[in-house]
Amino acid sequence: MNTVTRAQLTETIYMQVGLSRNESSDLLESVLERISAALSAGESVKISGFGTFSVRQKGRRIGRNPKTGIEVPILPRRVLVFRPSQVLKAHVNHITPPGDDGDDE
Repeated sequence: MNTVTRAQLTETIYMQVGLSRNESSDLLESVLERISAALSAGESVKISGFGTFSVRQKGRRIGRNPKTGIEVPILPRRVLVFRPSQVLKAHVNHITPPGDDGDDE
């Protein structure tokens, strides 16, 4: 299974947009930094046709060590949540998304 890397994204921007490699790298870093800053501030980030990133607060709870069975407190924390759009789900499953008749005229 392959992983998409920053370098690959930068190269794609370079090839498709026509910016220099340095400008492509700066653009990608700027976008990722803006997304990170928004999420750190507790904001949601919605990318149309892709999905929504958001931060959710999880409360304190008691967990159990599966090896020993001892109860352990799990502290409150913020977790990152991603909800894919219907378009992305359809693309991943190789089906036509709802509302798209497949005609690109």
